[in-house]
Amino acid sequence: MSSRQTIPPIPVVVLSGFLGSGKTTVLNHLLANRGGTRIGVVVNDFGSIEIDAMSVAGQLGDSMVSLGGGCLCCAVDGSELDAYLDKLAAPVHRIDVIVIEASGLAEPQEMVRMLVANENPAVRYGGLVQVVDAAEFDATRTAHPETDRHLAVADLVVLNKTDRVDRAEQARIGGLLTGLCAPGTPVVAADHGRIDPELLFDRRPWTETRGQLSFEDLLAEAEDHGHDHDTHAHAHAAYDTVEFVSGQALSPRRFIDFLDRRPAGLYRIKGFVNFGVPGHEEKYEVHAVGRFLRFAPGPWGRGEERLTQLVLIGSGTDGPGLLRELEACREEAPHELGPESMWGVLRYVARPAEPGPEPELEPGPTAPDSEDRTETS
Repeated sequence: MSSRQTIPPIPVVVLSGFLGSGKTTVLNHLLANRGGTRIGVVVNDFGSIEIDAMSVAGQLGDSMVSLGGGCLCCAVDGSELDAYLDKLAAPVHRIDVIVIEASGLAEPQEMVRMLVANENPAVRYGGLVQVVDAAEFDATRTAHPETDRHLAVADLVVLNKTDRVDRAEQARIGGLLTGLCAPGTPVVAADHGRIDPELLFDRRPWTETRGQLSFEDLLAEAEDHGHDHDTHAHAHAAYDTVEFVSGQALSPRRFIDFLDRRPAGLYRIKGFVNFGVPGHEEKYEVHAVGRFLRFAPGPWGRGEERLTQLVLIGSGTDGPGLLRELEACREEAPHELGPESMWGVLRYVARPAEPGPEPELEPGPTAPDSEDRTETS
């Protein structure tokens, strides 16, 4: 049991959207382009998952489970979902990330509530991704007025099927989404569900499997020689990556201010931060998907240099400008800061679940304050 506690909790990403939006297509793409990452999947129905994607996931043994009997949010106390997460988080599976493909009629807000309240320290909520059909957006809002509420709680929105609309229509829908989503929620355009998996989770290098090629290696080779190689296997080409390294500690207040102001085109932030504040000298892992934000403190390795190392992934962002803002977060005298300087960071540190207050629903710094909110101005 003690060995498990040294392993970072597994992020659980919720993939939501109404029927026909392309959730399963996005999931298939993630499975087929996951590199060496081990993905645990919870779905309502296997029927729409492609055979090739199932074959890839099949390497996980019994790490793909189906609820079968309806949407996850219908589980009153979340015990059924908790049981599946316990199963996937078992060390024997060595899972890196869990993706829940929600029923098209699921209430994302209730699913987030169940995940945030989950008491298993081996898993943590990793963000809500809402998939939207660009070609049927207006019709979906008419048929499902709750669309606006779902968008308001999303951490990242995938505007799918953009190949079926012209640029003017895509821009119009993009403007509507900006108004419906919480401020700062990024919108990623995609066709056929092709988004870079790095926007949601890290991909392990292929060199992890030496010797005989695995099925996953063979599938990757087949894709490399496929006719749609340029568009299918290189979704990452549409995104920009910025790396920041600092041997000097960062000011917790200035860094939180930077995160609060991060532009909508900045889809993901990952890495480790050294704050060096007395009583908080741990290494703080930072993970942001869209507007979702979480810090996880942990020990430094023996002899490990205390560096801040960050990777920022986005599209249309000002890379040099982001680096200048991060450089301005450096703190010359962290040992002189009081514990109150860490309050902003500690707000996003997951705490063990305990009875009493209702769990925080919107962990991102720009999240709406009311669960009844349907629109943002």
